[in-house]
Parts: sequence; structure tokens; C-alpha cells
Amino acid sequence: MCSYMNSLVLVCLVLGSLCVNVAESRDLNCRHEKVEYSAINCRKHSAVLTDFGGKGDGVTSNTAAFKAAIANLSKVAPDGGAQLLVPPGKWLTGSFNLTSHFTLYISKDAVLLASQDEKEYPLIDPLPSYGVGRDGGKRFISLIFGTNLTDVVVTGGNGTIDGQGESWWKNFKSGKLKNTRPYLIEILYSRNVQISHLTLLNSPSWHVHPTYCRDVIIESLTILAPIDSPNTDGINPDSCINTRIRDSYVVSGDDCIAVKSGWDQYGIKFGMPTQHLSIKRFTCISPDSAVIALGSEMSGGIQDVRADDVHAINSQAGVRIKTAPGRGAYVKDIFVKNLRMETMQYVFWMTGAYGSHPDEGYDPKALPVVNNINFKDMVGKNVSMVGNLAGIEGHPFTGLCLSNITAEMAVKKKKKDNTHQIFSSEKKKLPWNCTDISGVSSRVTPKACDLLPEKKVECAYPTDILPIDKVVLKTCST
Repeated sequence: MCSYMNSLVLVCLVLGSLCVNVAESRDLNCRHEKVEYSAINCRKHSAVLTDFGGKGDGVTSNTAAFKAAIANLSKVAPDGGAQLLVPPGKWLTGSFNLTSHFTLYISKDAVLLASQDEKEYPLIDPLPSYGVGRDGGKRFISLIFGTNLTDVVVTGGNGTIDGQGESWWKNFKSGKLKNTRPYLIEILYSRNVQISHLTLLNSPSWHVHPTYCRDVIIESLTILAPIDSPNTDGINPDSCINTRIRDSYVVSGDDCIAVKSGWDQYGIKFGMPTQHLSIKRFTCISPDSAVIALGSEMSGGIQDVRADDVHAINSQAGVRIKTAPGRGAYVKDIFVKNLRMETMQYVFWMTGAYGSHPDEGYDPKALPVVNNINFKDMVGKNVSMVGNLAGIEGHPFTGLCLSNITAEMAVKKKKKDNTHQIFSSEKKKLPWNCTDISGVSSRVTPKACDLLPEKKVECAYPTDILPIDKVVLKTCST
């Protein structure tokens, strides 16, 4: 049966007809063991990358194989959906585009190796809400890309996508790049998106970037990049509505989660917020950035972000709000609870002077509104500063509420001379620095700054369930 099927596949390829027709009558057990996985939708049609000439030897380019497979599957995807299985092996590839009603399944022991050849990443226009590429110029298309899609899944048996970003990082740091580095996975203008059960490594820049999307599920990701790699953010929902992030672990050279919605006048004009974002059971290590960052590109607005059960280890800030004059819009209705922190520079860090701009066309009178920010039920150990909170002069951040928060301050080791006698110690840093903010605090240790006076309050956290949190994934099989 298997030899017959393989011959028929070759005939289909030669004749240019739909190889996926074979998949309808296939017995894939002869080529791989069936594996169950969770997805928003199961698929009627299936194919394997090797059906289209793919070679998992780590050397042969599979860009053409991915493109051919997805092009063929897209023809039957409207009839019950289609899935492409990437079997174990090392699959070198450049950029390729996804399609609707489609699942890309990356098997356990399968590794997608991103090509380091710039020619494999065509240049595309900047996002309309940014005006320019985030590194400048146009944008190299992402490794896995999709736009205007419905019902698209990128998942696996914890298979790996390795961005092999070191050459991109070197060229970026040296100023050799004139355009913006590719992301690992970027999906635009799409609905019903799932990215889950994968290990993502060493993206040239951001790892996961859903943009202008609705109903997005991001779950069970492990994202790893060197802590000194530039701009290797983990998960960046950007102008997305109704998104959930679950059960994921990120080690990053930048923010582990960065919530965005466009940059200055371009984001204001585009006007699409990120809202109704749910984050649960998330762990982050980011010594130079934040566990959860809001901004700095937030010019379409950020509203209704809920984070619960977050673990921060050796990170610069637990929660950071970044904005500036020129951004406009708002960051409001933010709710974070059950944040556990170990070895932190800041628990909370807010700034209204994060001054990068796309060009000189921004309006410095476009002032952002930061209001109704709620933090509760948090514990930190080995913390250098609890809060570094700085709004905008004459335009303060308002409605801050902090309750039931305890931070154990880091103990500075005293210096010793060569006779091991203690002779000096570093100056103790104050636990709070607050300017141009207002709000309240309750049961906060060390005691909050004077701009957050003690009140008997319990900071808010919504009790309703977001629609995206009600979505139950189906059990599917390869």
C-alpha cells in the first residue's frame, strides 16, 4: 500500500495535480505514527512535506517544498480544512506563507532551520500603523507569514523552529542592515489564529507577532534567545482583539510579552487597539527587559489586559508601561495579580518619556492617557526597587491601585579589603521613586510612595470571562 501511494504521489507531482487527493485515501500509519493534538479545528485533508520533495537533512533548502505543499493544500482546504505534517528531521527553509483553514504541524524531533540567506526573505512594506520598519526602512518578510486568513494553526509535538538569528543580530548591531529584520512568526489581518506546542529559538527579532488579528490563541510555547540578543521579544500581540496567552516560558533579550498597537501618528491614524488580552501561567527570564510590557508602541490604544499567575525570574521589571508625548491614545483598564518575582531590578516600572519616534512627523501634543492600572497579590524576593513610576509632567498617570504586595529588598553585599575586613558598603537605594502619578495603595511593603497613599482598598480584577477564554480546543490527529 505504501509503495503504491508513494508512486501515486510522484505521478501527481509530475502531472501537477493535487497531491492532497492521495492524502484523502492514504493510510498514513505506514509513513508515521498518528499523533493527537489540540486545535481550534481538525482537518479533513493531510499531506507530508516529503510528498513535495522535502528533505530533512539540514542542508537542502525546503522553501520550494513548503510553498508547493501549501499551494496544493490551499485548493482543498475550503473542503474541511487541510494540514501539512513536518516529520522528524532538520528542514532548512526560507520564508513561506500560510493559508486559511490550515494547520502546520511540526512533529517532535522536527526542526525548521531558518535560512540565513537574505534573499530568502523578500522585502515587504512597513505596517501601516508603524509607518516605517521598526529597525528602519522596509521589512524582511517573516519566516512563517500569513495575511487575511481565517482559521490558521501553527502547532506541533513541541517541534522546534530555529531562527538562526546570530548573523542578523551581528549585522544589526554593526549597522549593516538597511531594513527591518524578519520575525519568526507573523500573521496579519486574520481571525481564529492558534500558535501552540512549539519551541521557538533565536529569532532575528521578535518571535511571535500577531497583528491586526481577532480571536488569537497562543499556548504552550517555549521561546529561547540569548539574554543579550537585540529585540528578541517573545510574544507581541499588536492591535489584536480577543487574545489569550497560556502556559508558556520565555527567555529573551527583550520583553517576554510586549503589548503593542502602533507607533505615533501612524498608529493614531490606523486606530486599532489591542484589547481583551488574557495572560495566565506564564514564566519569564529577561535580565534587561520586562516580563510584561505595555508599549512603547501603543498609539492605537491598549485596554482590558488581564494577567494572572505569572512567574518572573531574574528580570528587569515585572510590569512596565512605556509611552511618551507623541504616542497619543491610552493604556487603561490593566489588571495584574498573582505575580511571583525573584531577583528583579523593578517590580513596577512606568515611564512617560520613552522617546523613540518613527520620524519627525509626530505631534508632541498627542499625550497618552494612562489610567486604571491595578496590581494585587504579588510577592517579590531580592528586589532592587519596588516602583520606578514617572508619568508626564502636567499630564500624570492616574488611577493606579496597588494592594497586598510584598517585596523583599535585595541586600547589598559589603565590600572587603584583601585582609577580608569590611570597610565600606554601597549606598542603599530607596524602594520607590514616584513623579507625576496618582492613585492608592493598601498593604504594600515596603510602604508605597506618598503619591500612592494608604487606603483600605482591594484593587480590581474582572470577574467576567473573556470570550477567548471560553474557547475549548478540539482533539485532532495527524
